[in-house]
Amino acid sequence: PKYLSTSLLKAVIESASTTLSVHGCGDPTNKPVLSRVVGGEDAQPNSWPWQISLQVARDGSWFHTCGGSLIDQRWVITAAHCISSKNIYRVALGKHVLSASEEGSMFVDVEKTFTHEKFIIIFAVNGYDIALVKLAEPVPLTDKIELGCIPPAESILVNNYSCYISGWGLLQAGGSVSDVLQQALLPVVDYPTCSLLTWWGPFVKESMVCAGGDGVVSGCNGDSGGPLNCQNAEGAWEVHGIVSFGSALCSHKNKPTVFTRVSAYNNWISQVQIEFKLELGYRSAVSEIEWWNRLEGLNGPLLFLRS
Repeated sequence: PKYLSTSLLKAVIESASTTLSVHGCGDPTNKPVLSRVVGGEDAQPNSWPWQISLQVARDGSWFHTCGGSLIDQRWVITAAHCISSKNIYRVALGKHVLSASEEGSMFVDVEKTFTHEKFIIIFAVNGYDIALVKLAEPVPLTDKIELGCIPPAESILVNNYSCYISGWGLLQAGGSVSDVLQQALLPVVDYPTCSLLTWWGPFVKESMVCAGGDGVVSGCNGDSGGPLNCQNAEGAWEVHGIVSFGSALCSHKNKPTVFTRVSAYNNWISQVQIEFKLELGYRSAVSEIEWWNRLEGLNGPLLFLRS
């Protein structure tokens, strides 16, 4: 019998040990212009270069359905409720005005989507509203397409920490989707406050992060899956939240936008990436053994990964 070549086995193991990208992150070439404008404002073009538009195919056209964040040259993080097995998706990167043809922007097909195995759409308030999107090809990093940082595991932001939401969501409940990327200051609301009965009560979990709640500015339909961008002490921007849910009115006093807390899912993110790479390594290994079998005319079961 034949076994995996040493070089191929080594490649599989080395690939499995790699999780998040080794590229720099959270340091946009085009710096965001930060202000405290009430109600949000147009973002500086390409100042949130990890922001993507998840688009769905419908009647021969593509439509923005959710936001997301590029965390690796082939991986996007978004909300699980944005993903349906019935849909065909693509990812738009380097965009500012969705309807415009913009130099440096690109569209990439989706190879595979991974939603958290514990997410149930009808019980979304239970949490686990997180998904990974595997792109069909690696995207080149430029001054318009860059990576967002994943925060350290279990890092919790203090109350009133300044963060920014970005997205092409509705400008107001019942309105139209914005064509221009928007940003808005959303201060963090800590869990003890957000879980009060006069706020979100039991609907919010410790695996979530709340931000906003002033009754003026918030995330809205179309922002789902997009990032809550928070700058760390070293100046790098981290994706601390994934837009999950909010008030049906979008802006409602004491009903802040609720995000999936990314730092609660570091292990899950790494696990999905490793398992995908192991799957690819397994396919490659099986292909090599099948080649040996065809060469020698062998039949029957194969021995795999035996030392």
